[in-house]
Amino acid sequence: MIISIASGKGGTGKTTVATSLALSLSNAQILDCDVEEPNSHIFIKPENANKEFVSIPVPQINKAKCDYCGRCQEVCAYNAIAVIKKDVLVFSELCHGCGSCAYFCSQNAIQEVEKQIGVVEFGENNGLQFAYGKLNIGEAMAPPLIRAVKKHIDPSRIAIIDAPPGTSCPVIESIRESDFCILVTEPTPFGLNDLTLAVEVLFKLKISFGVIINRSDLGDDKTDRFCKDQNIPVLMRIPFQRKIAEGYSKGKTIVETLPEYKGMFQEMFRNLNIKK
Repeated sequence: MIISIASGKGGTGKTTVATSLALSLSNAQILDCDVEEPNSHIFIKPENANKEFVSIPVPQINKAKCDYCGRCQEVCAYNAIAVIKKDVLVFSELCHGCGSCAYFCSQNAIQEVEKQIGVVEFGENNGLQFAYGKLNIGEAMAPPLIRAVKKHIDPSRIAIIDAPPGTSCPVIESIRESDFCILVTEPTPFGLNDLTLAVEVLFKLKISFGVIINRSDLGDDKTDRFCKDQNIPVLMRIPFQRKIAEGYSKGKTIVETLPEYKGMFQEMFRNLNIKK
């Protein structure tokens, strides 16, 4: 079973919910797919961590064979290759490693070489399996690294995926194939605006979902009204509490700071409407 935790914007408490839910369940694992800014490891503190480096194939041009026909440029959907006069420019930061350029090159002038884009680290703490990715500084291609993190999903466990914020490609790659998605939001105009975008994405992906309203006693009631109008279940409300904020600043989850929340997260999980 795969449960993804997402949000339309950053700072809503997505990682707080993901780590607390994972620690509340038995036979669980957590995978941090926010590879540009992973921080779940600060709270899980995995032990015996192992590393694996992740690379993607990028084109290398043999100009002695190239006839500059421009076919590679035509088939590249991401504009990672440009043929100008008697030269071929490769923009590796844009390359998705699909291999189309090498496949369609009639002169066999393109060889794929491996380019390292990041690292996946994995370990565990008190039986809770953990994995997260770290994208190399300056790299723009997060989805291949996210896929590498998701390879560590154990089908025999409840996988909790901490997705990146927003609604772009990294988010889609993270929540794709989830059995259920929990959207974490806050009752503010920005929170509602980005929640609306995230809801549209999940409708298109046909993934069942519900909402957790964090800092629920602040802001206004427009988020509640939106969820009611759209028939979206509100799974939990977490009011603003200074103890939670203080614990977060020290690298502690909600269930470590306020143990009574463990039962609340367990009850929420039991009530999820997961369609298999």
